Amino acid sequence: MTLRRLLHGHTETIAGTVYGTIVVLSMLTAGASTYYRDPWRLVAIVASGASVLWSAHVYSQSLGESVRAGRRLTTSEVGRIGRREAAILLAAILPVAAIALGAGGVVSERLALWMALGVGVVTLTIQALRYARLEQLGALGTAAALGLNLTFGLVFVALKATLAH
Repeated sequence: MTLRRLLHGHTETIAGTVYGTIVVLSMLTAGASTYYRDPWRLVAIVASGASVLWSAHVYSQSLGESVRAGRRLTTSEVGRIGRREAAILLAAILPVAAIALGAGGVVSERLALWMALGVGVVTLTIQALRYARLEQLGALGTAAALGLNLTFGLVFVALKATLAH
C-alpha cells in the first residue's frame, strides 16, 4: 500500500474515502479534548471506530444487495462488498499513523493531532479534485466540489480548535 494509494484512493472508491475521512475527522475531533494527552487511546478509538463503521457499512450494503437480488448473497459477494468499501478503513491509516507518532514520542501529542486533522483535510481536497477531474467539471463545478469537501474538513478543524482549547 503506497502513500499515493492511501491519499488518492481508487477511481471507484472516492465515496468511501470521503466518508471514511469524515468519520475519522469526527472521531478525532470528539476525542481530542479528552484524549490528546493519551494518544494511544485515541489511536484505539479511531482504529476501532473505523473498523466498526466499516463492518456496519458492509453489513448494511450486503442486506440491501441481498434484498435487491431476491436471495442471500454468497460469501464471495459479501467479500467483494467488503473490498469495495475498504476505502472507509484505508482513510483511517494516515491519521492514525500521525497520532501514533505522538504516542511514540516522535512528535508532541498536540502536533500529532493537528497532523492527523491536516491529513484528513488534504485527503478531502484531493478527493474533490479527483472527482472534478473524473466528472470533467468546469471551474465552477470544481470549486463547488472542493468547497463542499473543505467545508466538511474545516468544520472539524474549527471544532477541534474550539473544543480542545
